[in-house]
Amino acid sequence: MKKSYMHLIPAWIPDWVVAVVALALIAVITAIALGFVRMALRRLLPSDRTLTHTVLQHAGGVAQYAFTMLVAGLITPALPLDRGTNQIVERFLFAGFIILLGWVAIIASDLAINRYMSRFHSNTADNLLARKAITQMKLLKRTVDVVIGIITVGFALMTFDAVRQFGVSLFASAGIAGLAVGFAAKPLLENLVAGVQLAITQPFRIDDVVIVNNEWGWIEEINSTYVVVRCWDWRRLVVPLSYMMTNPFQNWTRQSSQLIGTVYIYVNYTTDVERIRSKATEIAKASKLWDGRVINVQVSDISENSMTMQVRILVTSADSGKSWDMRCEMREKIIAWMRDEYPEALPVWREEIQQWPSVPQPLHQAAGRY
Repeated sequence: MKKSYMHLIPAWIPDWVVAVVALALIAVITAIALGFVRMALRRLLPSDRTLTHTVLQHAGGVAQYAFTMLVAGLITPALPLDRGTNQIVERFLFAGFIILLGWVAIIASDLAINRYMSRFHSNTADNLLARKAITQMKLLKRTVDVVIGIITVGFALMTFDAVRQFGVSLFASAGIAGLAVGFAAKPLLENLVAGVQLAITQPFRIDDVVIVNNEWGWIEEINSTYVVVRCWDWRRLVVPLSYMMTNPFQNWTRQSSQLIGTVYIYVNYTTDVERIRSKATEIAKASKLWDGRVINVQVSDISENSMTMQVRILVTSADSGKSWDMRCEMREKIIAWMRDEYPEALPVWREEIQQWPSVPQPLHQAAGRY
């Protein structure tokens, strides 16, 4: 049935051309109107640093397309098309509006979380609270994105009658279908649950120093389903979240970034341990890597076979990287000092040769007769 305004349009123009031109005009008019609205909002905002201005800057274009689809969907019933075509166009326009609106929501939530995280600085010496907040916000950011994405896609699909009927039938047979879907999505669900558990308990955080499967490195990324560990040689170890939450690992910076480094040296039994203690203290005080907390020298073990003493030197540093360098510096300088100024402390092998007394002459002669 022709619309009431169709007498104004020449009869030789196809209906689909009229519909396309009408939708194009609606899009242009809506875009111009929304452009003026955006300009007015920018002038009314007090500063460029406000969150609203940032959202308009990053999501304004997407929001403009979304509202254009909404207006076009509302005008679609008046287009000179048959009822079935009108419904299809209307459903697609409303689905596109919902998807773009979800996209705007994801952009806005990400910008808000990033703005909050910018208050924290993890490049300071004592960054425990900053790393805790950043880890929680990153996990929250990914969880919110997933939830908004699922809800958006669900509402967009529900605009189609066929999908809506399928959803109702799926809920009606939720017993078998739920078991099948749950079994197929078990790995994904395990990692998502582990992500929520990680956000609450936080056994590790961004930039924590960990040892996973004998691999030493830093937590570089925490994603929805996996963790990226940056190893000391710049390799990347990708570990599923579920594995991290169900298997033991070492966290060297769980409570603080400060660490005690251990250096072992082996010396002669005759070594004066007090001299080594004084030299180790002198090396630590002269080093920029020492944090001034602990320097301790003790004999931790002895060896009966090699006749040496094991001397343990404990020295502290502000973080794991400095602790490693401090240990290397202490080891190198102690060995160099022993070599140049205290060589008698170096371990040596001892061998005692005893000469047995000669056999008495009468016994020797008696043995010769046999």
